[in-house]
Amino acid sequence: MRTETIDAVRRLRVMSAAVRGARVVERVLPASPDEVWAVMGDLEGGFGRFQPDMRSVRVVRVDGDRVEALARSRYGLRARFHGVLRPGWCWLQSRFLIIGMAATAEPGGGTRVALTGGVRVPGRAALLPGARRELRRAMDRLAAELP
Repeated sequence: MRTETIDAVRRLRVMSAAVRGARVVERVLPASPDEVWAVMGDLEGGFGRFQPDMRSVRVVRVDGDRVEALARSRYGLRARFHGVLRPGWCWLQSRFLIIGMAATAEPGGGTRVALTGGVRVPGRAALLPGARRELRRAMDRLAAELP
């Protein structure tokens, strides 16, 4: 039996395809995967600088690649996220939000980054429309954070 592995960005596309209303924004950034993930994967630091609506994130529990975090938005809303965080990959869910991030080396140089997320419909695998603009803003802000 032959098995194939897929990179983190392709995995994010697959995960997002299973969530009705999810959109994925991708861009190739002119930095190494390590430089990109140093910002993206730093939930308590870099993440809040590039995610437009996050004011603060505090990681409260880590068990291997499983993470639990408390987040507060710029609008005062709070969320308790549960998910997976590993180099190049992050998928977090709360009762009302989904955040997905992936980064992988791009052939020829740079790093392909993919973001998805939005407001979740409780009890259903669906996101409310309108997240694409926020995802693009996040991508712009991430690019500005890189050396």
